[in-house]
Amino acid sequence: MNHMTVDTPEMDQLLRLIPTVTYQDANPSGALHLSAVLPALSSAIGHPTPTPVHANPEACQEALGLPDAASAIVVLVDGLGYWNLAMRLGHAPYLRSLMNDSANQRPIATCAPSTTVAAMATFGTGTCPGLTGMAGYTQLEPNSSKLIQLIQFKDALAPKPANPHLPQPPIINPHELQREPTVFERLAAQQVRVTSSGLPKFKGSPLTEAALRGTEYRAGVTPRDRVLAAARAAREPGLTYLYIRDADKVGHNYGWDSEQWVAAFEHIDAQLALLRRSAPQGTLIVIVADHGMVQTDPAQRVDIAAEPQLMQGVELVGGEPRSLMLYAQDGEDPEDIARRWRNRLEDRAQVRTKSQAIGDGLFGPVSERVKPMIGDVIVQAADAMTIVDSRTQNDKATHLQRAWFADSTGNGDPLPD
Repeated sequence: MNHMTVDTPEMDQLLRLIPTVTYQDANPSGALHLSAVLPALSSAIGHPTPTPVHANPEACQEALGLPDAASAIVVLVDGLGYWNLAMRLGHAPYLRSLMNDSANQRPIATCAPSTTVAAMATFGTGTCPGLTGMAGYTQLEPNSSKLIQLIQFKDALAPKPANPHLPQPPIINPHELQREPTVFERLAAQQVRVTSSGLPKFKGSPLTEAALRGTEYRAGVTPRDRVLAAARAAREPGLTYLYIRDADKVGHNYGWDSEQWVAAFEHIDAQLALLRRSAPQGTLIVIVADHGMVQTDPAQRVDIAAEPQLMQGVELVGGEPRSLMLYAQDGEDPEDIARRWRNRLEDRAQVRTKSQAIGDGLFGPVSERVKPMIGDVIVQAADAMTIVDSRTQNDKATHLQRAWFADSTGNGDPLPD
């Protein structure tokens, strides 16, 4: 069989800033989005489940090219963006075979920012960061006026009680921060089987509870255990979710174009091939990523600790090195801050005030509850630049390899009847 190839743009083209992707079912391109995957799958398994962003799951299913099936498995491969996959297809015979399907020869968009916490919540709820309240790697917690980190909900503490004899309030409840029902919860309410297969440590974790709650969680120690657990679950009608994290973990430590990453990628391909062989006949398998990865350039790194003009009027810096959220000091005009950043970074970043970013639809529809969590100025890097703060970030954090806006894979793999 002849294998089709994917025309991969030059890296400088992939690293350019692109127009903001909007969430619109009426526009076919709006349904080619990470947020549309679970609504589309709900339609494919016969239980169309609309969300506040995707009111027409059937349109999402049609746009993504998913066939009907009684049972479906969705695999989220953390960090394996479409172009990362396309550039290394020679190492992945199973994924390469899927590229013969025209539906797999174009990427779908992830959310902005594409950090895992924002993308996972976008995926799990079928909505957007403007509704989930998970809009950055770190973001403001309005009640405490402090930054919180949303992978482990680090520093997510409520204000200390006035009476020192009272206990410290608990870490913010993930259900309280992220209030949108997940698609899994919506399906379970319809008596549809929903199952997750993942690492033991992620069972009941804050991020799982915030973004992916509502499933029966089956923990597996080894990758093989997790793949086979997902395949067994698919014997019953319903939806199964399988999480694979190695591309993201290895990419952050060594870079996505390293030998270590290629080895992890080959292992991921083998896991997916095993899933294909083990799943019951007639199962729909969809493979998606939350974001892609880029190799950043240390020579292009901007350390705001060494540039006091950038910190003028800025109280806190949230987000991540490729997508910052700047929180203004009381009385400061965000437009003045944005102007200083535009003058310094020029065409190497897109700098918008909160109102401009919301107006452009960057975060999708934004609820009044979420607005205070979003920075007063949003800075998104182009090219291979990162923007770090060595006063508050450790060395590992300043070397993140993630892209602020990366395309996701959307490989639908229906098994033959």
